[in-house]
Amino acid sequence: MSTDVTAKTPAGAPPGKSGSAADDGLLKLMMEGMRRNMRQYGMLIALGLIVALFAVWTNGDLILPRNVSNLVLQNSYILILAIGMMLVIIAGHIDLSVGSLTAFVGSIAAVLMVNHDMAWPLAVVLCLVLGAAAGAMQGFFIAYLGIPSFIVTLAGMLLFRGLTEIFLKGQTLGPFPDGLQKVSNGFLPEVGPNTNYHNLTLLLGFGLIAFVVIQEVRDRRRQQEFSLDVPPVKLFLLKLVALSAALLTVTMLLASYKGAPVVLLILGVLVVGFGYVMRNVVIGRHVYAIGGNLPAAKLSGVKDKKVTFLVFLNMGMMAALAGLVFAARFNAASPKAGLNFELEAIAASFIGGASMSGGVGTVLGAIIGGLVLGVLNNGMNLVGVGTDWQQVIKGLVLLAAVGFDVWNKRKVGS
Repeated sequence: MSTDVTAKTPAGAPPGKSGSAADDGLLKLMMEGMRRNMRQYGMLIALGLIVALFAVWTNGDLILPRNVSNLVLQNSYILILAIGMMLVIIAGHIDLSVGSLTAFVGSIAAVLMVNHDMAWPLAVVLCLVLGAAAGAMQGFFIAYLGIPSFIVTLAGMLLFRGLTEIFLKGQTLGPFPDGLQKVSNGFLPEVGPNTNYHNLTLLLGFGLIAFVVIQEVRDRRRQQEFSLDVPPVKLFLLKLVALSAALLTVTMLLASYKGAPVVLLILGVLVVGFGYVMRNVVIGRHVYAIGGNLPAAKLSGVKDKKVTFLVFLNMGMMAALAGLVFAARFNAASPKAGLNFELEAIAASFIGGASMSGGVGTVLGAIIGGLVLGVLNNGMNLVGVGTDWQQVIKGLVLLAAVGFDVWNKRKVGS
């Protein structure tokens, strides 16, 4: 019996069509990768667009080296709070007390260092312990007594604000020691030969770029080992190029002024440390578990009460650190310090990709969200937008971010 092999032979592609078909397929693959990773890429793209918009609108003033350094210094305490708040939101809770706790710790620091001449390193340690204790107290009520975090932290907001007024007696107290001021306002020292750039900042920037590239490659390989979806190779390479270019630009801008601020180094340590914990350490995975599906986490043996307690203890310590940085930056502790800081930190977390239902978010996302707010504030100040319209615009940005989260969930679900 004969077989008609010609019928099974696939027809050749028409001349000139094979290349475009391959390109179309690659484009579709990249678009699918973008859709799956929209939460990850969306705010990075938005941040880039906002920077580009205000860079043009301000005739380049936004990206002047001096202004970039000011951006870091002005938003450092909000970024510190946003890191801690992101963990709280991932765990499925909220903390309304961080602004008042920031002011309270600043007032205690002022009393210890100004009124009692305590050495600033010892006072810093005591203030961090105090912040951890305040967070632990709230965590105990939430985790072990079952009181909703909204109620506990709302009470904490009133309590710490009142204690701030009591300790400062309604007055502003300062100045702080020079050593602590340098931590908040200072820059890394200059080393090496004269290159017209800050050598130590260049070295740290290039090291950071190498670290980010290596970490991204490792994460991709780990995801492939577990048969998880990963972006297409060309999209992944595009992401690496974009991240490296952004980091290199910031590095060169900082190095052409006074170098990297000391507080930026502190932020870098926090981002790397908490990022590693949330990705690779058991406690980090447990935070995601209790926020994503608490009943399932309990059945899996996760000690949800202990995890919740530790999350709020950590939030208290981060609020204390932010309080020290803020008070040292303005060289005084004030009863009105920290107003609306909790709202800024919550907004930064949601803009950075956190979900209202918990279980979703990254430490880097909190930083991106905080930078989006910081660039908006700085850019609108440079172009003369009034504070009233600034509040309107930031509110719309927050609403858009949460609306995008809801839309993205529906798209994925469908």
